[in-house]
Amino acid sequence: MAAGRSLQLRLLVLLSVSMTFVWLAVAVWTWVDARHEVDELMDSHLAQAAAILVVQPLDLEDDAVADAPALHKYSARVAFQVFHEGTLVMRSANAGVEPLSDERRGFDTVRHDGENWRVFATRGAEGDVQVYVGEQIDSRNDIVWAMLRGMLLPMALALPVLAALLWWAVHRALVPLRTLSHTLGQRAPAALDPVAVPDVPSEMQPLVAELNGLLARIERMVQSERRFTADAAHELRTPIAAIRAQAQVALGAGGDAAQRDLALHTTLAGCDRAAHLVDQLLALARLEAGAAASAHEASDVHALAQQVAADLAPAALARGQDLELEVLGDAGTLVSAPAAWLTMLLRNLVDNALRYSPDGARVLVRVASTPGQVVLEVHDSGPGMAEADLQRLGERFFRVLGHSQSGSGLGWSIVRRIAEVTGAQVAVQRSALLGGLLVRVVWPGLRK
Repeated sequence: MAAGRSLQLRLLVLLSVSMTFVWLAVAVWTWVDARHEVDELMDSHLAQAAAILVVQPLDLEDDAVADAPALHKYSARVAFQVFHEGTLVMRSANAGVEPLSDERRGFDTVRHDGENWRVFATRGAEGDVQVYVGEQIDSRNDIVWAMLRGMLLPMALALPVLAALLWWAVHRALVPLRTLSHTLGQRAPAALDPVAVPDVPSEMQPLVAELNGLLARIERMVQSERRFTADAAHELRTPIAAIRAQAQVALGAGGDAAQRDLALHTTLAGCDRAAHLVDQLLALARLEAGAAASAHEASDVHALAQQVAADLAPAALARGQDLELEVLGDAGTLVSAPAAWLTMLLRNLVDNALRYSPDGARVLVRVASTPGQVVLEVHDSGPGMAEADLQRLGERFFRVLGHSQSGSGLGWSIVRRIAEVTGAQVAVQRSALLGGLLVRVVWPGLRK
């Protein structure tokens, strides 16, 4: 993957481009404003010069045209003409004999001798005198450029200095980020303690807080997996040791067929217990891995409860137990959860109720629906659980002592995890209906 662009370089480029754009905008605005002011000033000078020529007395007895002398090197940039009753009587040496403009009053821009001129025309009080005063437009541009050079040239020379100052400022501003990078680079791979960076700017505080939150979650996950691995190794060691012991008994039974058969049956039971434990471990691992990517699948709790009840009915009949399914409400029993997960939850709850209730006990599975909720209740008439044991339900590998039934201690962990990822609430209490245990699971309902 290509390396990302430097944040410092990006900031420098953005700031430099922005500064240059602003500088150019100021230069254009200054040019336009200065040109307007110069035009206003020079137009007023043309009008003033024309007013002087209008009141100038004319020598009408001499038929020769009076040419004004050139008194300055820039005189060629200014021209004037004075006409009396249509006859040219006075002019500047560069004005020519034809009127500078076709206008009789006001300002006009004309082309004269290959140059653009700004001309002001006016008439005398009696209308017999016509005056034209003109100025080359390039002279005005020269004035504006002279003004801009005095202002913009220092600014242009200051741009490299400003760019250097920008680089220094950005470099200093990114020091906390480099400090954080250096701190993370020096940490050991197994270090999960919070990252401490002195004088963290307010803009970086959310980043550091989220990073420390992530490290805390990773630490909890690692600690949980370590405990889980240790507990799983311990739990698997017990059935494996029992299988080995029974296999040795079977080998030493010799001709005693009854003892050998008992040892083999016990070995098979141990294998079943180990297989059940492995299945539960795999189910829990799949839940942990797929929690974030759970599909928004609509499943019918009532239909799944019927299927689970039908699957477990033979085991209940074998022990003389009464397994009932009851449905209340007509608002629909659809919930947003994968059917496989709901089946796993139902099977664990109903199997536990049957497994830990005595022979001849009663187990009631009730599915109730309201416009906003779907409620699953599993009642049993068994001995129930002590309050201290109820508080520990859901801990991995926790099993209530005093039961002869085999189990892995993971069923409740699976139930609580499925409830968590499907948005359900789980409550456990004594059943007022049957006297044993009541497990109540509540989901937000979906419309059919």
